[in-house]
Amino acid sequence: MNCHSTQSELEPKASGYRILLMGNPNVGKSVIFSKLTGVEVESANYTGTTVSFTKGDWQFRGKQGDLIDVPGTYSLDASSEAEKVAIDMVKQEAADAIIVVLDATNLERNLFFASQIQHLSTEMLKKPIPVIFALNMIDVAKRQGITINVDSLQKYLDAPVIPTVAVRNIGLSELMEATIQSIEEKRSFQKKEWAKSEDDRWIWVGKVIREVQLVEHRHPTWLEKLGDATMRPFPGIPIAFLVMSIALGIVVGGGKGLRGAILLPLVHQVIVPFLDRIVQLFVTEGILYNVLMGEYGMLVKGIEWPFALILPYVLLFYVVLSFMEDSGYLPRLGVLVDGVFRKLGIQGGNIVPMIMGYGCAIPAILGTRAATTQKERLMVASMVAFAVPCAAQTGAFIALLGDHSVFLLIAVYLVSFAAIFASGMMLNRFIPGKSDPMLLEIPNLLLPDRQTLVKKIKLRVKHFIVEAEVPMVLGVGFAALLAETGALVQVGVVLSPLVEGWLGLPPEATLGLILGIVRRELAVLPLLELGLSSVQLFTGAVVALFYMPCLAVLGVLVKEFGAKIGLLVAVGTTISAFILGGLFFQVANIVTAIIS
Repeated sequence: MNCHSTQSELEPKASGYRILLMGNPNVGKSVIFSKLTGVEVESANYTGTTVSFTKGDWQFRGKQGDLIDVPGTYSLDASSEAEKVAIDMVKQEAADAIIVVLDATNLERNLFFASQIQHLSTEMLKKPIPVIFALNMIDVAKRQGITINVDSLQKYLDAPVIPTVAVRNIGLSELMEATIQSIEEKRSFQKKEWAKSEDDRWIWVGKVIREVQLVEHRHPTWLEKLGDATMRPFPGIPIAFLVMSIALGIVVGGGKGLRGAILLPLVHQVIVPFLDRIVQLFVTEGILYNVLMGEYGMLVKGIEWPFALILPYVLLFYVVLSFMEDSGYLPRLGVLVDGVFRKLGIQGGNIVPMIMGYGCAIPAILGTRAATTQKERLMVASMVAFAVPCAAQTGAFIALLGDHSVFLLIAVYLVSFAAIFASGMMLNRFIPGKSDPMLLEIPNLLLPDRQTLVKKIKLRVKHFIVEAEVPMVLGVGFAALLAETGALVQVGVVLSPLVEGWLGLPPEATLGLILGIVRRELAVLPLLELGLSSVQLFTGAVVALFYMPCLAVLGVLVKEFGAKIGLLVAVGTTISAFILGGLFFQVANIVTAIIS
């Protein structure tokens, strides 16, 4: 079972044992969760991945229960919404045990949190909760010349400590054995009084590190040198341009190849003819047939648009994004852009939800919960909803502009970047509050684990197919119904001054404005077959870029920030789309007239 909840209240546990999985961000919690439960959750090397808790069932040698992947937190002194959720889960006393994951390469920082958990679980609760520690990434620590005396650490922590390498399944069976044994035997080492003040805790941490950790000087590996280099302006900025150029080449070039060589022929030559034969067994003409198999048929465009035109770009974007996440590169990019983002009133760490927005705005908006101030949350969520095109929109833009002119495609994204910065400066001026200094976990730069990477990509693509296909098919069906009943013509007449007069688009483009309410990329796709000029193509792309966020995104905005904010974003984006798109068309007309 895998469920997501934005509530900090835990449901009553089912039969078996309930275990909380806790730790600092980027220590491998989500990987351990995925391995122990078999649930394909997202695991990534950046802060704010698991801002809502995830629950999964586990079974181990005849025992069973549920495992809660708690949001990563640096301490029990909550500084963000995600950390407050983590603390609440412990204080509810609904768990039978707590597994705390420690990063063997950053043990000193992790021990502060470990001491707080022990103090809370053994002294502050009415019913003490057994704590078990997983000393993860022990292999990376050894490569860095770090040796940890596990037996001594176990005595200091007064709890079992199990060395693990989660991505390779090493130590996970021993971890579950120790956890079940601690629960069933109420196992506890000699009781001790834990430090209560912050200063005392750091004194204790220093003592433990001196006793249990030995660091042997070794020359940095080439991967460690590369990781350090990516955070310096030089060569970090050239490396960032190189990475982004390679990513763009993979998504655009690879997507066009998949689309043209495999998916479009498959849809046009195999799937659609097969479905047409099936439909003709029941109906061969009339409104129903046209709605299903006509120009905008649900079984024609409802398959071609999401699977043949959009899916290849979405798939490759998620391959690139998942690789950058799991390699640990994204936080380094946050360090590079911190100075620029500071001018907008937000910290560089917000590059993570911003880039996630290029996949889908929903997880990006939810990811803002890791922000430490409400101002930053609202600013980043609004900027993503306003000017960051999702992966499906990117696929639609490439399909619309890529074959016509790559320069038009680049120009759309330059407009997007300019709008992000302009909107950020305006929001910073009008939204009250402050921005905290950047506190971003910089994990080790690693080659991603292939199994975990494949699981993440499969999960994300599956979510896209489920979340995008149904609304798109229904939207296409609605469009076909409008066309068949003549309602589309009537709507086109009403909107003619806006669509034809101001935006310079043909009346058929009205369909995109209607469908764009359901899914943003649907504002683009109807333009593909209208034979538009370069100016019209770019105008349509600009309108679609800034158009109203899709219904699912608006729902998340309302849920996270209230109906007023959701309405303001919807109205603001729609008005901006028409103003900016129209201004471009009118200016282009004037320039063309002057030149001619």
